[in-house]
Amino acid sequence: MWFSRRRGVDLPDDWPDLARRYVRAWRRLDDDERAVVADVARDLVTTRRWEASRGFEITDRMRVVVALQAGVLALGLDEGCYRDVGSIILHPTTVRVDRTTAGPVPGTESCGSVDLLGEAVFDGPVVIAWDSASTSARHPERGTDVVFHELAHKIDMLDGTIDGTPPLDPGPSIDRWVEVNTRVFEHLVDHDDPVIDGYGATDAGEFFAVVTEHFMTVPDELVAAHPELYDLYRDVYGQDPLARLERPLRRD
Repeated sequence: MWFSRRRGVDLPDDWPDLARRYVRAWRRLDDDERAVVADVARDLVTTRRWEASRGFEITDRMRVVVALQAGVLALGLDEGCYRDVGSIILHPTTVRVDRTTAGPVPGTESCGSVDLLGEAVFDGPVVIAWDSASTSARHPERGTDVVFHELAHKIDMLDGTIDGTPPLDPGPSIDRWVEVNTRVFEHLVDHDDPVIDGYGATDAGEFFAVVTEHFMTVPDELVAAHPELYDLYRDVYGQDPLARLERPLRRD
């Protein structure tokens, strides 16, 4: 079970109102699911370090939205899934960073600037662009969510490697996971996909994070295009976003 080890700030008194107004997924959760999500959110808010980029100020709304989105992703996982999330760094918008990558010729490097909506650092923080996180929480039908994406990377890292294969116990067999994900990934490398964003073709780790985004936000589209893939992610995450999507939105 999730639990809160109170340290520092807690969720604000008006957090349920913030949840209703700014986190679309909250309005499809039943009471038991809401209790779990709230516990995850409270744990993240009270036991993790929240940092803002220079000149930016973190508000209650920001903490609540990001923490609740994290809670939704963790609904079917155990409390250790975020053990490597030591701090959460919020930027107001896209972050431009200098990055050195492998060049086109073995042994060479390429340097340049890239725009990032977020980043998950191995044994380090999670970085999130607030404007993107806020929009995605209110409009999941767009199929993207930087909070889901970066926390999927953190879940992938739990076994010490970033390879698109998170801990699978319980879950599908490793052979089945590798077979289906590899097949869809290799097709994505050479073809446009009706659902999966092309960024997922970068490598296996990004594929897992991108598919996680679609699984959580547009499960109806993912299951229509890739039913086997949807079933695998349902088993890994221990939840069925498609079933939730078919529920009416709650007013409370």
